[in-house]
Amino acid sequence: MNQNRLSTGISGLDEVLYGGLISERAYIVRGGPGCGKTTIGLHFLQAGILEGEISLFITLGEAEVQLRSIASALNFDQNKFHFLDLSPSSEFFTQAQSYDIFSPADVERDPLTQKIVAQIETLKPQRVFIDSITQFRYLANDKFIFHKQISAFLKFLKERKITVLLTTESSSEAPDEELQFISDGIINLEFNSYGRNLSISKFRSSNFRPGNHAMRLTDSGVLIFPRLLPDEFKQSFPTETISSGIPDLDELLQGGLERSTITIISGPSGVGKTTLGMQFMKEAAGRGERSLVCTFEESIDTLTRRCESVNIPVKAMVERGTLCILSIEPLLYTPDEFANIVRQEVEKQSAQIVMIDSMSGYRLSFQQENLTNHLHSLCRYLKNMGVATLLINEMEWITGDFRVTELGISYLADNIIFMRYLEIRGELRKAIGVLKKRLSDFEKTLREISITRYGIKVGKPLTNLRGILSGNPEIIRFDDLDEPI
Repeated sequence: MNQNRLSTGISGLDEVLYGGLISERAYIVRGGPGCGKTTIGLHFLQAGILEGEISLFITLGEAEVQLRSIASALNFDQNKFHFLDLSPSSEFFTQAQSYDIFSPADVERDPLTQKIVAQIETLKPQRVFIDSITQFRYLANDKFIFHKQISAFLKFLKERKITVLLTTESSSEAPDEELQFISDGIINLEFNSYGRNLSISKFRSSNFRPGNHAMRLTDSGVLIFPRLLPDEFKQSFPTETISSGIPDLDELLQGGLERSTITIISGPSGVGKTTLGMQFMKEAAGRGERSLVCTFEESIDTLTRRCESVNIPVKAMVERGTLCILSIEPLLYTPDEFANIVRQEVEKQSAQIVMIDSMSGYRLSFQQENLTNHLHSLCRYLKNMGVATLLINEMEWITGDFRVTELGISYLADNIIFMRYLEIRGELRKAIGVLKKRLSDFEKTLREISITRYGIKVGKPLTNLRGILSGNPEIIRFDDLDEPI
């Protein structure tokens, strides 16, 4: 079916609706006070104005002067908005109006209807926003009359090829079930302890993206961050291996890391996990590829200074556009917002490597029960887009029983690289090994690794030690005691 779509004026909402609203239909925006219903309506009308359409705002709550002020604050051209102000005036209170013979509903209903009809017939708008339709509920004597009146009203608008957006505030005194049944679509807004979100529960004649989608109210209006469904994204990419630029490390990995794989780099604090990830990005920059680092724990300045001190030229990489570093402030973003940031880098800036540093920071920043589901969706999306993903996982232990991760995310990994400290002859050293590599074989031994001002140095396999995973290895080749380990 060929359907004419209208933009809501909010790109994220259009994405959720797979292109926008279907024209000449009626849609409900539901939610409590302060959820952003009126702002969404202003976006809807502004989008029409930008397309050269006539937009009409029918208000039964806030006064026109207040609404124009809101539109102006959002940098909308409020002079091109048409308003029909049906909100109560101050004279209604000061004159103490009362009705002796007819009920208030009978007295008020006909004048309101006449004003609406007259304005629509005069302007002939293509878009109408009514805030809020719940007020009509108080003008009906019973549910049947209300249902019949609203159905006739919406039919009147549709016959004039008008696309309608209505807001409702459901309560026990004024439920909106009747409106939900007769509408063509329902947009739900919610504000809870995790933040604001939007969902679609009805959209006739069209599919839509299910689930809750993060929402934010800003100085420029509403932002919607669609929930990431990785199966909707695919692009072709070359099947190749990404070198680290360190021959001994590539030998350990049998060539390096493959594109479109997820790699967990696990180990205790200070062992060099982030530096190892940055090494792959340094080599990618030499090929002219762009990488993205999302750091949840370090500031950009600290990360930059640390990398520069070990011969990873982060400043030059950023200046050339081959590296983007984003410092994600804890508790400021939702998982959907973060996924949208990553998507922008991948789809608009062609990032080839994405590193999340670290998983513990990711968990702290978002604090949601289904955090693993969000991370799963993001990683699957990156795989489908041919991006190599590096997940930095910090373990609390220094030595002792070996564990890969404490977050239960090892199932996500195509590759697992672990780093740990070793105590050898009273000296603290570091070792690196590979526990898993899905697309190729790998070296089964561990190698000593050190980070110097000249860069990362990887030694020969540690074949003369046992008990390495415990952190307290024993030398088993006595004839090599005089050789450096």
